[in-house]
Amino acid sequence: MPVPVSQAWTVASYVLKQKFSGRKRYPLVLMLEPLFRCNLACAGCGKIQYPAHILKAELTPEQCFKAAEECGTPMVAIPGGEPLLHPQMPEIVAGLVARKKYVYMCTNALLLKEKLHLFTPSKYLSFSVHVDGEREHHDFGVCREGGYDIAMEGVNAAVAAGFRVTTNTTLFDGADPNSVRRHFDQLMEAGVESMMVSPGYTYDKAPDQQHFLGRAKSRKLFRSILSNRKKTWRFNASPMFMEFLMGKKDLTCTPWGMPTYSIFGWQKPCYLLQDGYADTFQELMDSVEWHNYGTESGNPRCANCMVHSGYEASGVNYTFGSFKGLLQTAKAIFFDKYDDEGAQKLLNEWKPEGHGPLVQIAGQPTPVVVTTSVNEKMTSIAGD
Repeated sequence: MPVPVSQAWTVASYVLKQKFSGRKRYPLVLMLEPLFRCNLACAGCGKIQYPAHILKAELTPEQCFKAAEECGTPMVAIPGGEPLLHPQMPEIVAGLVARKKYVYMCTNALLLKEKLHLFTPSKYLSFSVHVDGEREHHDFGVCREGGYDIAMEGVNAAVAAGFRVTTNTTLFDGADPNSVRRHFDQLMEAGVESMMVSPGYTYDKAPDQQHFLGRAKSRKLFRSILSNRKKTWRFNASPMFMEFLMGKKDLTCTPWGMPTYSIFGWQKPCYLLQDGYADTFQELMDSVEWHNYGTESGNPRCANCMVHSGYEASGVNYTFGSFKGLLQTAKAIFFDKYDDEGAQKLLNEWKPEGHGPLVQIAGQPTPVVVTTSVNEKMTSIAGD
């Protein structure tokens, strides 16, 4: 199983409850961003380009707990930034676990090995480690030599300590599908519970604007990677979302499926776009004109998006939306290896694209302890 049975049952029960109540728009995963600060400066990232006073701001544990209770989702993902830079992250995670939320704490794992003792293994906690391919691909993507080795050391240490460990791989234009498939083998051999894979989103603020995938390229790439899959591979994603990536399924974006709460409040409309903020979750749901977002809306910022945060909830909604959806999902889980001679031909004929030398585009900041309050939604740290 890609997730524990107890988690699968909790999520299925939650979704069915929303369906039976007639709720058309419901959240599946809370994207909780306690800070934007990071110890990497990846060329494809749009989250770390804020001014210094924003990067020094953090949510308090109490604000995190309030957001989780207000949203009501069974699962909470903690992206960033790098969450392990938050001095109260162990307290935040422990509080969410105590509330029986299934927590995916995202991390680049540069600090995971040294911080591991601050956390307690639990069925409710998974470290979601960002590993964007084999060594060369990962280090190039995160703009840091040795990043892959440190990340895998963190993975191995967490697995050995009895933690649930999942991985998150983001693919950009030029990704080699044969290398990605080898990467999946390596992650499974390392003992990770399951893997998530998704194309990158074209953040306006990202330094590298040349290597984001369009939809046609995404489908071709993911068809070659995810077809003819091995029985040993386990994915932490809806089978219908995976079929969507491969071009086998049409899904409509559900931007409300993974609402985001950060130092600014509830982000409109989704994790990827910033069109203002709401003070409460209900205000977010009521005030956003949802028809203005998603590929079918004609919004140019949504044109090429196939990202997990927009379509994973769509896949889950499709599964539980009809008996047909349930049958297709069951078939995908238990029987379908997606045999595809055309996809195998793509793999055999794929010619890897070269890239220039790795450039580390920023140094690694050193955070210190929390010192002052900025406002009721932020706290500040002293630092550079």
